[in-house]
Amino acid sequence: MKTLYHRVAGIDVHRLKHVATILIEQADGSTEQHTREFGGFKRDLRALVAWLRRYQVELVVMESTGIYWKSLYAHIERAGIESWVVNAHHIKHVPGRKTDMADSHWLAELGRFGLVRGSFIPPQDLRELRLITRYRKKLSGTLAGEKNRLHKVLDDAGIKLGAVVSDINGVSAQAMLAGLLGGEEPSDLIELAKGRLRSKREELLLALDGELSARHLFVLQSLQEHIRYLEGQLAALDSYLIEAMEPYRWAWELLQTIPGIDAITAAMILVEIGTDMSRFGSADRLASWAALCPGNHESAGKRKSGKTRKGNSIVRYLLCEAANAARRTKSVFASKYQSLVIRRGHKKAIVALAHKLIRTIYVILARREPYRDSGIDYRAAAVSKNAPRWIRALKQFGYWPTQTPVTA
Repeated sequence: MKTLYHRVAGIDVHRLKHVATILIEQADGSTEQHTREFGGFKRDLRALVAWLRRYQVELVVMESTGIYWKSLYAHIERAGIESWVVNAHHIKHVPGRKTDMADSHWLAELGRFGLVRGSFIPPQDLRELRLITRYRKKLSGTLAGEKNRLHKVLDDAGIKLGAVVSDINGVSAQAMLAGLLGGEEPSDLIELAKGRLRSKREELLLALDGELSARHLFVLQSLQEHIRYLEGQLAALDSYLIEAMEPYRWAWELLQTIPGIDAITAAMILVEIGTDMSRFGSADRLASWAALCPGNHESAGKRKSGKTRKGNSIVRYLLCEAANAARRTKSVFASKYQSLVIRRGHKKAIVALAHKLIRTIYVILARREPYRDSGIDYRAAAVSKNAPRWIRALKQFGYWPTQTPVTA
């Protein structure tokens, strides 16, 4: 096999131990091997990078072991050495004598001949922003869990407010809940109803008539305080994330032109996939990387399960959430959803919309052009919006209806 790299290092990554093997190809085709073990602290990583530099290593290959590779990757990246983080599943399925040699040696051998490829690793700034976006997703899940717990405690006390109002976190519902915790009577609380809730006063009176014990009140007050705290944390994270989008404003604003994608979702998607679409090469490869395309399983001429693979769970979650919003818009996504949901069901239709969204994202970022919906006549929309102003101007300057200007 043809050697692609002549000075390659393979690193077996652990939490507090890194085993590195350097393979150097000689003029006669033989290889010179150097193996050393390093610790996992900062000084050890610096020593490892210095050792790689001393042997003029061209490529470093390491497995994506948990999160332990991240600090090592950052040190190697700053040193200007090309490094690949490879999928352990791919390494396992490459034929060879892995059990007969050290993992670091095997990684270096595969890297020499190009038998593995590096995973997508975003730039350092986006990698650090992933800490913000993924923490935000965790907080969002915690907040949803606390709101569900609030529903359960109210139902346990016989208060069915959540069954009458559409959103228990709305202004009216929150005011009524605060009144309940303050010891007010249900007959006084129904006056807090606003908008369409005023027509449901009798139902509200029945829904608020429960038996709140001292323990119910204690848990409800704790939940309310925790919910307010989590909402404040999320607001702070959102503000920080939007400010951090300034270097990527062009891409961030382009993504917001797609139906179903708001400012926060656009920011979180960019943090995951970056702005350089040349790293993926095509919309098909991006969709495959995110595991939002149908699985390809065919044997003996028979097509079997088309179930999607496991991919980037954050991207999948964001795009499925955006797809749920896009299906309610007046766009081509809504018509596609309607055509699929009858035959395939809601969940599969949403994944299909997410697939269409990620392909759209690739095209928009690659061309640096805003989204234009094929189902909308933008020229007609512009005329409809501006026609009254144009007619007023024509009348003002005498071009309407005579089509000849008024002479002074």
